[in-house]
Amino acid sequence: MARRSLRKHFIAEINVVPYIDVMLVLLVIFMITAPLLNQGVEIDLPQTNAEQLPPREQEPLVLSVDHNGAYYINLADHPDHPLDPDRVLDLARSLLRNNPQFPVLVKADKNVNYGTVMYAMVLLQRAGAAKIGLLTEPLEQ
Repeated sequence: MARRSLRKHFIAEINVVPYIDVMLVLLVIFMITAPLLNQGVEIDLPQTNAEQLPPREQEPLVLSVDHNGAYYINLADHPDHPLDPDRVLDLARSLLRNNPQFPVLVKADKNVNYGTVMYAMVLLQRAGAAKIGLLTEPLEQ
């Protein structure tokens, strides 16, 4: 009788099913979290015919002023928590210390008091901002 070989031959294949499962789970996670990445405060910006700013490599410092006059900074540890003026001044000063040409924008609700917006701009100027821009929404046609 001929003896069969008792050696087992291993098949060198990669089982891709677990990788597909992981990829689908990550896809679902990204689909759920992508809309939540819009950080900041809900601001009703005024609409104007202003030209769009050129794209920049670095994210600008945006000081938001909501309809109640509360201040928020997008680069703060908690961008959705209101800040008092002293904290705004300290945060902006620390961000602008090394680079006074850092892009700085003010995003104010259209119903907020003009004096509150001017005070926000003065805080940024005292912090060392060389230029301060104002954000608006494009006109709806």
